[in-house]
Amino acid sequence: MRTRHSRGAATRSPSVSDLSQTRRRNALALFQAYAERALAAGAPPKGLEQAFAAQMAISPSMWSQIKGSRSIGDKLARQLEHHAGRPPGWLDEAREPATPTPAERAFAELAMAAWHATHSAGRRALRQQLQAIVDGAEPAAPARARRAAGAS
Repeated sequence: MRTRHSRGAATRSPSVSDLSQTRRRNALALFQAYAERALAAGAPPKGLEQAFAAQMAISPSMWSQIKGSRSIGDKLARQLEHHAGRPPGWLDEAREPATPTPAERAFAELAMAAWHATHSAGRRALRQQLQAIVDGAEPAAPARARRAAGAS
């Protein structure tokens, strides 16, 4: 972080990297809130990201880039805030992570149950499957599915 002096006192302002991460986390939180509202209203999951991008007045491609690594500049941050009904500067404020949703809690419980129900090789496979998803790679098919495919 860099230091900014204000009226004789040194204050800390977020670095560009910190601000970029904060804006991305908050933009993702905006999408999550949008998606939860839309799903609760009965909207199908398919197309939610495109609909969100349209509401934010950006292209689906730009939304995809924002989720990945595109930095959110001041002009785009204010645009997203405006279309989301948030006050100017909302994306710039660090927030505590939201509490897990019921679906996230259910997934965590399922993952824990799977972890406890298997041996070290199964735990290693579970970890590799999850890591492949996080890394954006196609997860490997379970051994049973591979054996069945080879038997055909």
